[in-house]
Amino acid sequence: MGMPISIEIVGSTASKDLFDLVYDYFTYVDNTYSTYKSDSEISRINRGLPRQQWSAEMKEVLAMCEKTKEETGGYFNIEHSGQLDPSGLVKGWAIQQAAELLYKRGVKDFYIEAGGDIQVRGHNAQSKPWQVGIRNPFRRQEVIKTIQIHTEGVATSGTYIRGQHIYNPHHPDSPITDIASLTVIGPNIYEADRFATAAYAMGKKGIVFIENLKGFEAYMVDNHKQATLTSGFERYLAT
Repeated sequence: MGMPISIEIVGSTASKDLFDLVYDYFTYVDNTYSTYKSDSEISRINRGLPRQQWSAEMKEVLAMCEKTKEETGGYFNIEHSGQLDPSGLVKGWAIQQAAELLYKRGVKDFYIEAGGDIQVRGHNAQSKPWQVGIRNPFRRQEVIKTIQIHTEGVATSGTYIRGQHIYNPHHPDSPITDIASLTVIGPNIYEADRFATAAYAMGKKGIVFIENLKGFEAYMVDNHKQATLTSGFERYLAT
């Protein structure tokens, strides 16, 4: 789905087979869920593939999308102009599934990033917590905050790299212009990513939505270059 992917495995468990396993899995996800590939399952569904021919996994993923829509008051909505695009959930879900593949094979310390969304476990090569930088959406080469995590997922939503690809489903013709980026820390990347997408679609109200989600923290930069943090975000800041 046009995403750069980075994987780091720490320790003696690292092997080419493990990297191949994860990259092969992401290739499978791309071939199944990419709306840019005419032969993907989601593209065939959008052309009218009968529901009885959908895979069990596809039905599960679309059910998760519907659940997220309900949990976010409709701000997460994969249907646009009569077409389904679950990529706002699939990216984080796929990273989480890839992390589980590594964990089940005994890998205790790793970092997976796909399209700017991150899942870690354990420690980095210096036996310290993994550190993740939050970029300045107005100067992308500048890191404005550095956080440290052990098992959490980190997802950033914004339009400063890919342009206006996120929209408010309640006002689909009005671009989101009041915030530049929203970074969400969650218990895992699946949860962080799906709620980051929805919260960004809410505009400035999104940071309040995350504040009220138990187990989540967020850092928002608005289009006036002002930052707003949830009440527990600072505990993740690297010292």
